[in-house]
Amino acid sequence: MSTRILVADDHAIFREGLKQVIGTTVDMSVVDEAIDGKELLNKIQANDYDMVILDITMPGRNGLDVLTEMKNIKPKLPVLVMSMHPEEQYALRAYKSGASGYLNKGSASNELLDALHKISMGKKYVSSALAESLVSGLSDHNQQDLLQTLSNREYQVMSMIASGKTVGKIATELSLSVKTVSTYRAHILRKLNMKNNAELTRFVIENKLI
Repeated sequence: MSTRILVADDHAIFREGLKQVIGTTVDMSVVDEAIDGKELLNKIQANDYDMVILDITMPGRNGLDVLTEMKNIKPKLPVLVMSMHPEEQYALRAYKSGASGYLNKGSASNELLDALHKISMGKKYVSSALAESLVSGLSDHNQQDLLQTLSNREYQVMSMIASGKTVGKIATELSLSVKTVSTYRAHILRKLNMKNNAELTRFVIENKLI
């Protein structure tokens, strides 16, 4: 019986690419799509799927928060998170939120299919890049503890600030107000005991979070 997959991603080209890759298999097929977290949650409540492929940086709600809510609605529904962010940046948070696997969008097609097949068998998928990162760890366990104090949204905003994006740009990409993003920034600096964006960016780069 074919594994029925829902793809949640706001980029039509990426969704089409996934359908083409998955369409080369005989035991999996993309049967539905969602362009944001709200549509995704509505669809999994109304329909049954065997697996979800989730982009965690869609407009609106934070993808990891959507993932957590998904697992509350359908605890046994496997989810493969795909993102443009490196595994080191979001993978652990994705697993803690209930993901069965995490894969960078730049991964090869055969790695994607390997991940989907493993997850369809009820297993967890850990990429070689993530495995290496877990072994090496962050440079300082105290810094890792500090990162755990950040909410998923704060972690996302921190990464975007460190990549050089302005508060206005971040607000537009996340469909938030500039005031809300500024509040997140203030919380991040306070929790990490930092004074400005320069210190934050150095911290992120030194710990290879982008």
